[in-house]
Order: sequence, then structure tokens, then C-alpha cells
Amino acid sequence: MRMIDRDEVRERLTYDLCIPIVREAMIAFSTGETRQLLRSIIPLSEGRLFGIMPGAMAAEGPFGAKLISVFAGNFARGRQSHQGVVVLFDPGSGAPVCVAHAGEITAIRTAAVSAVATDALARPEASRLAVLGYGEQATTHIRAISKVRRLTQIRVWGRSAERTAAFVTGMRGELNIDIAASGTVRAAVAEADIICTVSAAFDPILEAQWVRPGAHVNVVGSSYAGPAEIDNALVAGSRFIVDSREGVLAQGGEFRRAREAGLIGDDHIAAEIGEVLAGRVAGRQSTDQVTVYKSLGHVVQDLASAWALYASPG
Repeated sequence: MRMIDRDEVRERLTYDLCIPIVREAMIAFSTGETRQLLRSIIPLSEGRLFGIMPGAMAAEGPFGAKLISVFAGNFARGRQSHQGVVVLFDPGSGAPVCVAHAGEITAIRTAAVSAVATDALARPEASRLAVLGYGEQATTHIRAISKVRRLTQIRVWGRSAERTAAFVTGMRGELNIDIAASGTVRAAVAEADIICTVSAAFDPILEAQWVRPGAHVNVVGSSYAGPAEIDNALVAGSRFIVDSREGVLAQGGEFRRAREAGLIGDDHIAAEIGEVLAGRVAGRQSTDQVTVYKSLGHVVQDLASAWALYASPG
């Protein structure tokens, strides 16, 4: 059995490679080519979860599962919040053939799918990015979004001003872009064409009234029923696109809160991103429309990314 460790994933799973891979994976998911169960999440204690995500890339294609722990406190200790493995099985023999580092795959593929959604839903001229959060996904999202839009400005907000400043300093050394910290969420998003919420917030940090007409929002930080990063008004007032309709109805914190408040029904989900990418449903409908992409993360993204590394050794 082959082992693909974190260093190999980081080196070989580039955004140029991963973005088209996850784009095709989400089209396959929404056109019914893949097979998967709704993820199972076991709460361990406050801020600590264990998730099991099984699936198959096609009826007779590679299959496997992601086993992942999410420990919110890891970032402060210099560790990835997501720890685990992606296990791949050979479609011909049914034998397990590969174990890949799930934390690094998750970090890269999550941002890559947000980039795919941004490319499909943000205005073509969008160039100003706001990132709410300063963890690993903040870094990967800046890198990924810069692959699909020519960014001219980045504003970052986080709960700790000191950590936000340190994050900005680190990214400034990597990017030739105007990047700065903002003292409030409202200030961070004031001029933003693209907003990525990648925080660990349990209650909304982004309000609809602060979002510019025509902006696109990637909602990423909450991955299970409960936490919500954006308020009910933003959910209700936006064209709401998701990675998985079934997943968000059951586990999308922002959507469930707005539904429980009586502001929306299940039909408020306009489409899955795979349906938009396949041309089955329109994405953005007007220049001033606010679009939201709700990401829970999906096992077909992990399987497709890991299989690409396994099938073509570097």
C-alpha cells in the first residue's frame, strides 16, 4: 500500500492541478455519476469532532473514505485543525491501495472548490478580496482565489488583532498585492467584490447590510449543523448555491438557521455548484445580485484529489 504524506501532497497537489480536478468532481457529483453517503459526524467534546465520509468516484470507479478529526484548538498550537487520512481502494480488485494525508488534501481542495465557485459566480472584473479568518484556510483561499481572478486588494479580519497582523505580514512577503488588516468585519468587506468566511465562529460575523451589491461570498468555516458565519438576512437575500443540496439541508448551519427563522424554505437553494458548472442552472443572474456559495466539503473532492496523486506518481 502506498503512503502519500503531507509533504508530497503539499508539493504535488498544486492549485493549477487541483482546481480542474475538483471542478470535474463536482460536475460528476451533481450529474449523478458518483456514489456517496451523507457524512457522519461524531462530536467528541467542545471544539472536537470526528467525521467519516465514504464515497465512490463512479459506479465502477475508485472508491474510499476520508476519516478526519477536527480539533479547533490545534491552530493555536501550530497544528492543522483537520487531521486524518484518505483511504483509496482499487476499483478492479477492491483492495486498499493508498493512504493519503487528509489534512493537507482538505486544506488545498477546499480552497480550490471555492476558487471554482468564485470563477463561476463572481463578476468577471471582481478584484478586491476580503478574508474573514487567519487560519490555514485563509492562506489557501488567498492562493486559490488568485488563480481565478486578478486580485488588486486583500483585506483580512480576525478576532485577534495580533494574529491578524502576523498573518498579513506573512502573506505580504508572498504576494505582490495590496494586503492589509482591518479592525472590523464591516471595514474588511466594505469594498470587497469577493468575500471568504473561513473562521471558527459559532454565531454570524458577516451581516447582509455590509455586503456590497454584486459581491460573491464563499461561506466555508462552518462544516456541520450548528455554527453559522453569515446572518439570516444574507442567506435569504442572496442567490444561494451549495456544494451538496442534501448535505446543506441536513448540515448547513447558516441555511438551517434561516429556515428555522421562517425566512426561507428548502427551495431557496438555487442549485448545486456542479449544476451551474454543467450549464444546467444559471449562476449569477445580474450584476447587482449577491451570490453565496455554501461549502460543507465533499468526499468526492478528496477522492478525486488523492487519486490524481496516486495514479500519476511524481
